[in-house]
Amino acid sequence: MMKDLKNIIESLLFIADGPLTVERIKNVLHLSDATEIRNMLKALSEEYEARGGGFFLREVAGGYQLRTRPEYTEFIKRLIQPNPQRLSKAALETLAIIAYKQPVIRSDIEQIRGVDCGGIIRMLLDRKLVRVLGRKEIPGRPLIYATTRHFLEVFDLKDLKDLPTPKEIEDLGDSQTETSGPPPSSIPEESAGSEEKKS
Repeated sequence: MMKDLKNIIESLLFIADGPLTVERIKNVLHLSDATEIRNMLKALSEEYEARGGGFFLREVAGGYQLRTRPEYTEFIKRLIQPNPQRLSKAALETLAIIAYKQPVIRSDIEQIRGVDCGGIIRMLLDRKLVRVLGRKEIPGRPLIYATTRHFLEVFDLKDLKDLPTPKEIEDLGDSQTETSGPPPSSIPEESAGSEEKKS
């Protein structure tokens, strides 16, 4: 099997419906060492980059995923005609608070926003952008919220350390105001940003 390892890993990446972790690949292949898997992933990535074809290998949400190149997004959308996944400004604000303050409880989110967030949190849970970690051991035992792996995939983040810093967000806001007015209130489509996952 080792002779075909690269091809096997490539086939797993192709068929997976989300990012594949090295650990998951290791378990599927019944291997004890992940070193060879990492080497094959690196080799595949280099092959795709050298080829310059329609897709590439991306490390995202703690795993690896084949993605189409962003310059071909327009044509992919014509084929699959996805429904854009839009979030209101209030939902984006709530999601941002959870992303930066996690683990966080609802009352803390509402204290920052100044309004009730129950409905918005339920919607973010339904879209699998937010998850419940458990309950906080304080009176009332409120639910604790955090973002999901799907959140990382949608926003094209390797992990939470890739979230922009407040300074970067401020700089981006300033540049957008100068050039094109307020930022749009939509999130990347479910296949993760402008880089469409392969169909």
